[in-house]
Amino acid sequence: APRTSGRRARKVTLFPGDGIGPEIAESVKAIFGAAGVPVEFEEVYFQPNVIDPRTNSMVTQEGLDSVLKNGIGLKGPMMTPVGKGFRSLNLTLRKELSLYANVRPCVSIPGLKTRYEGVDLVTVRENTEGEYSGLEHQLVPGVVESLKVITRKASLRVCQYAFQYAKDNGRQKVTAVHKANVMRQADGLFLACAREVSEAFPDIAYEEEIIDNTMMRLVMDPTQYDVLVMPNLYGDIVSDLCAGLIGGLGLTPSGNIGENGLALMEAVHGTAPDIAGKGLANPTALILSSVMMLRHMGLATHADKIQQATLGVIGDGKYRTGDLGGTATTADFTKAICDRI
Repeated sequence: APRTSGRRARKVTLFPGDGIGPEIAESVKAIFGAAGVPVEFEEVYFQPNVIDPRTNSMVTQEGLDSVLKNGIGLKGPMMTPVGKGFRSLNLTLRKELSLYANVRPCVSIPGLKTRYEGVDLVTVRENTEGEYSGLEHQLVPGVVESLKVITRKASLRVCQYAFQYAKDNGRQKVTAVHKANVMRQADGLFLACAREVSEAFPDIAYEEEIIDNTMMRLVMDPTQYDVLVMPNLYGDIVSDLCAGLIGGLGLTPSGNIGENGLALMEAVHGTAPDIAGKGLANPTALILSSVMMLRHMGLATHADKIQQATLGVIGDGKYRTGDLGGTATTADFTKAICDRI
C-alpha cells in the first residue's frame, strides 16, 4: 500500500475495465502511491460476456454493493456488446446507483496544440431519464415507439447540482440547453425547473439556448460558455463535442454524481482493444477523473498535485503517448508524472 500522509486510508471501488483499462488503472495506482494519497482501492472486475441475472447486465451485484458501501468509485473503459437484449453496463450503473448528474470539465491543456485555445467549460447532463429511459416497444410491425420521460424531480435535481457546482467552483454563468420550441411540454418542464433553481442563485448569470444553436456556437467560439446543463441525449452529444474541442475523450475526465455524496468517476473513452497489452495507452482521462474523485472526497491538495504534474508533463511535450503525437509508452508517461510529484 502507498505511504500516506498520516490519514487513515479511505476505501474506493476500482473497476479497471477491459482492453487498456487495467493498464491505465495501474498508472493511477502508481501516481497515487507517489503522491501519498490516503486511498485503498477495492478492485472489482466484470467479464464481458457473463451476465449477472440479478442485474440483467455485466455489472455484478457485488460490484454495485461495493460502490454503495464505499460511496465512491473509479471506472476504466468497459465494452458492452451491442444489441444483445440486456442492459448496457453504463445504464445499469447509473440507474442502480441513482447517478443523476454526469459532469465533464473540458479545459484546454497549456502547451498542447488543438484547434481551440482557452476552452474552460463544464457540461452537466441529466443521467437517469429523457430519451435514455429505456422505454421502447413495437406498436405494430414497422412502427417502434420510444418514450422520452422528463420529470420535475430529476430536472430540479440536476439543475440544482449545476448551479451549486457553478457557485462552489467560482463559475459565472449557467446555460440551460433545450429544444422546447418543438418539445414544448417535455423540454418546457426542464426549462421551468432551471428557471426556478436560477432564482435561488442571483449571483450566477442564467441563459437558455436551443440545442442546435448551442452546437453551432460551441464550434464557432467555445470560450463564450461556462457551465451548460441539459437533458440526457443533448448532454451525451454536447459533452463529446466539447471533449473534441480540447483534444478528445483521451484527455477528458468525467464524473457521475448521486444522492448523499455517492460518486463514480470514469474514463469515457473506448477500450482500444487494438493497443491493449502493448503499453501504448494514454492514461490521462482516468488520471484526471481520479483527480475529480479526490476533489469530491475533500482531498484537494492531492488532487492539485496530481493535476499539475499530469498537465505539466503533457505541456512539456517530452513524454507524450502516440495519440498525442509522441512516442512515450504508458510506463514512460506515468513515471514522468510520478517524478514531477
